Amino acid sequence: MKLNADLKERAVVWSEDLPWTDSPMIGVQRRMLERDGEEVARATSIVRYAPESHFSTHTHGGGEEFLVLEGIFSDERGDYKPGTYIRNPVGSSHTPYSEDGCTILVKLWQMHPQDRQRVVIDTTQADWSPGLVPGLQVMPLHTYGTEQVALVKWAAGTTFQRHQHWGGEEIFVLDGVLEDEQGVYPQGTWLRNPSGSVHTPFSREGCLIYVKTGHLDTP
Repeated sequence: MKLNADLKERAVVWSEDLPWTDSPMIGVQRRMLERDGEEVARATSIVRYAPESHFSTHTHGGGEEFLVLEGIFSDERGDYKPGTYIRNPVGSSHTPYSEDGCTILVKLWQMHPQDRQRVVIDTTQADWSPGLVPGLQVMPLHTYGTEQVALVKWAAGTTFQRHQHWGGEEIFVLDGVLEDEQGVYPQGTWLRNPSGSVHTPFSREGCLIYVKTGHLDTP
């Protein structure tokens, strides 16, 4: 399957428009945002666990990165509440489940094999730092090579300077509405701006976004 698979192309998807499709495990469904491959694939998805559902034990051959959006996600290492950001490196394995149900944003097979750090951050408790312009706050989550991952909080009426993305940019809007000269992106929107793209983002009403930059030139 190829879905928004060309990393040199811009992609914009409002996840609420997408149907839930069944995974191989009963009670686990997903909304596919991008995918390059079949069941083992480079993929970005919204994944929903029904209450008392589980996924079989598996190894992450290309690593796994996810953010808990709703509910409690669990595995043998712990329970992860909404706002928890997790990175399981290449070669790691676990047996995930959810007692009461949950929804997570997941990225698979998008991790450098030498990036061996496991990361668990409760973003509801971590500190914010001032951004590059007034009205922005940034919470760094992970850095490896040119890749940087963060949450960014925009106050209402904030505009960022026009800039170019060397290495590309991905955004998922967690709350509020983000905008630029190419469109309006409400909560639940995933967008990918390829390497070399230029835009001037702003937010009239304020928003919270997950953002990853500098990674789309890396195979």
